[in-house]
Amino acid sequence: MLRACRKVLRPLVGELRQTVFPKPAHTFHRMTTSTPSTPASAKPPRKRKARFWLFLASGVLVVGLIAGALLSKKGKEQPQLVSTEKAVVRTITQIVTATGKAQPEKEVKISPEVAGELIALPFKEGAVVKKGQLIVKIKPDYYQAQVEQAEASLASAQASSVLSKAKLNKAEQDFAQSQALFEKKLISDADFTAAKTLLDVSRAEYEASLAQIRHTEGVLTQSRDYLAKTEIVAPMDGTISSLSSEVGERLVGTGQFSGTEIMRVADLGTMEIRVKVNENDIVNVKVGDHALLSIDAFPGRRFNGEVMEISSSAMGQTGSTAQSATSEEVSNFLVKIRVLDHGGVLRPGMSATADIETQTVANVVAVPIQSVTVRAEGGKTTDELKQQQAKEAREKSGNELDLVSERELARRNREKLQNFVFLVQDGAVKMVPVEIGIQDTTHIEIKSGIKAGDEVVSGSYAAISRLLKDGSRILVEKSTAPASK
Repeated sequence: MLRACRKVLRPLVGELRQTVFPKPAHTFHRMTTSTPSTPASAKPPRKRKARFWLFLASGVLVVGLIAGALLSKKGKEQPQLVSTEKAVVRTITQIVTATGKAQPEKEVKISPEVAGELIALPFKEGAVVKKGQLIVKIKPDYYQAQVEQAEASLASAQASSVLSKAKLNKAEQDFAQSQALFEKKLISDADFTAAKTLLDVSRAEYEASLAQIRHTEGVLTQSRDYLAKTEIVAPMDGTISSLSSEVGERLVGTGQFSGTEIMRVADLGTMEIRVKVNENDIVNVKVGDHALLSIDAFPGRRFNGEVMEISSSAMGQTGSTAQSATSEEVSNFLVKIRVLDHGGVLRPGMSATADIETQTVANVVAVPIQSVTVRAEGGKTTDELKQQQAKEAREKSGNELDLVSERELARRNREKLQNFVFLVQDGAVKMVPVEIGIQDTTHIEIKSGIKAGDEVVSGSYAAISRLLKDGSRILVEKSTAPASK
């Protein structure tokens, strides 16, 4: 506007300046013959003053006209180009989508309880085994020697027990004779006491020999158990899904800790998909929900599934439990989905995507998801609300908000946010508050606020989320997409 004013006023000001303050005529005369003279065309002062006011009034009028035109153009709102759709009645199924891997429901890791050299693997990976079949054999020489040592120790303990029993019988007889003589006053008190002491010692030695026998029998039982564990049999009917060791390798095994993993035996007849569901969606998932499964290895084919198990504690990004996960990590919950119709074609480790159908409502009013926007009190957008909150916080504290303060502030103001749709009325929009329900991939349920057949703004996203206000003028873009069913 200033540039336009300058263009109009510049020639007027120049002419006005020439009129009011005319430049003196530079006329050179000879000094010897110069005579005073007056210009023939000199204008009277009144005429120059009238002309000055005429030019000034014209300039003010032109500036006023230009300013008025610019202000009128600025005040006139340009209509927003939008697309619209009508609210329809349809069935909506809420879906929670998650990704994961296919795994057998039952899979056993085979690890030895004894250490030694692996000398036999009768089956290869992928082989079908029956419960009780030998699948692993470890070199038994060392454990066989331990069994023989324990058997020898047991024989020695049994022999010692027989000797102790004979000594006990002899001590009992001597004590009986000493007691009879002591009653007849034929022996002294010292002899009687010595006989009684010998009986007690013999009895203790015999009890110790019996305990030694039990101890040796326990060692023998343990040695035989270790020897038996050099041969590992299949714990169930299944398939060797993984084989990680070869004949000749040294294996580590203890009775308290897991040893070297040799293989895995799995029941591939019952497969499941293990997915991680976000904490915001897990509240909608429940045991028994139906799921549609897409396996990357089988494009175009959909499998049916059923939610069988939901973990009670959250897992971090690295699979750690919620106690060890930091507050910055995303909390996910492990959900196990049984595949109902895989037909034996799935293999452990295949990538899958699960669409879990958590809730279904029929014959409800629905609009496109993008038609619903969130606004604060007074119709402010979320961006405007955040800017206002940040500005207020800076004015109060004098510095920028940190992450924790922003979260606390957002939590306190969450109740002030409300869902709206823009209802089309006579070339303009009306911002109508609505109560929403569940949603699927394209539409969202409207419980109250509008009715079926109402025309609402469905695009663009920028117009709905930021540009449109209550009463904004719109220009409807002609849609080439087919109508929603």
